Amino acid sequence: MSRSRKASSNLVPPAEHEGSGRVSKHRRVYEHLLANIESGVLKSGDRLPSEAELGKLFEASRITVAKAVHDLQRMGLVTRRPGAGTHVLGEKKQSGRTFGLLIPELGLTEIFEPICNGMMRAQFAKPDALLWGNSSTSVEDSAKAAEQVAESFIEKRVSGVFFAPLELASEKDAANRRIARILDRAQVPFVLLDRCYMPYPERSAHDLVGVDNRRAGYIATSHLLEHGARRPVFVGEERAANTVDARITGFYEALRVHEVKLDCDPVYRGSAADEAFVRKVLDSARPDGIVCANDLTAARLMQVLIGFGVQIPSEIRIIGVDDVRYASLLPVPLTTVHQDCAGIGAAAIATMLQRLDQPKLPIRDVLVPVRLVVRRSCGAHLDASTNRANGGE
Repeated sequence: MSRSRKASSNLVPPAEHEGSGRVSKHRRVYEHLLANIESGVLKSGDRLPSEAELGKLFEASRITVAKAVHDLQRMGLVTRRPGAGTHVLGEKKQSGRTFGLLIPELGLTEIFEPICNGMMRAQFAKPDALLWGNSSTSVEDSAKAAEQVAESFIEKRVSGVFFAPLELASEKDAANRRIARILDRAQVPFVLLDRCYMPYPERSAHDLVGVDNRRAGYIATSHLLEHGARRPVFVGEERAANTVDARITGFYEALRVHEVKLDCDPVYRGSAADEAFVRKVLDSARPDGIVCANDLTAARLMQVLIGFGVQIPSEIRIIGVDDVRYASLLPVPLTTVHQDCAGIGAAAIATMLQRLDQPKLPIRDVLVPVRLVVRRSCGAHLDASTNRANGGE
């Protein structure tokens, strides 16, 4: 009992710092407990404070605290015993390897959490441990933080790193190259998640696991064209990952295959939440269909268009890429290209293990298949109703 009180008294919330308000409470609880375990403040056998005590300490709900503790349990750092509480485990006695997760935009990009869950659930990864690098919720702070995480993984002598290159930071290209050099100099193998850090269509000398983004762009655009769109445009954020460039290539290929010729360049880069930008797209292109770089762009665009009084899909059809959790819950359920994030995670683990066992294997792109998920935003249901009214099947 005294040991439990000692462990509880040692837990002090981290000092407030500039920008801490943007860090989720779940991350604050998780990272503080992890730091106490790694530093030895919480030792093997120590009992963690109860969820209620941690909730008071961090001014967080019990659900938030339980999620943080569950993350520690999945890493094999703590164990929960019914009626006895949660205790710190001793150092793992196993032959498995330890891998680092270097995902600077984990809290900003929807696909990475399910990818990581796919890694942890992969049956062949059970003996291995995954170390989570601290993530920054500030885009511009994420580059420096990612470099520091890379250095920390080297100090911990991880067997390999899963690296999702920075996307939106202004100096992302230079920062991504620095991180790659840091890991290469230390001879730490790394597998790229979702995208390469080189500008499209250039390619680095490291394995990559993701999807065929050119095909995703082609599928999305072809679907709109097959359902009557004749003035489609593509909308994506500036400084987006090179996966967006690949989707744009697929967009152009679909226009060519369907023999659609447009009067102006149909690709627009800017914030879909910016009303002035969206108005510019509408006025200059008069689109009847919009392919969005991803579902987040589609959600923001949909909100602005609805605010303008535009009817979706009768006036403008919209399609996204990713199939994130909220895609079906938008004001007009979103048609999108589904990424199998769990499959990407499992394939990433397999690729890493093969690279470690066979270092001389050729560099590979491991591409998990995508599929179209049809909902109301593309207007396919309108076409089906028209066909029935005209006596079609």
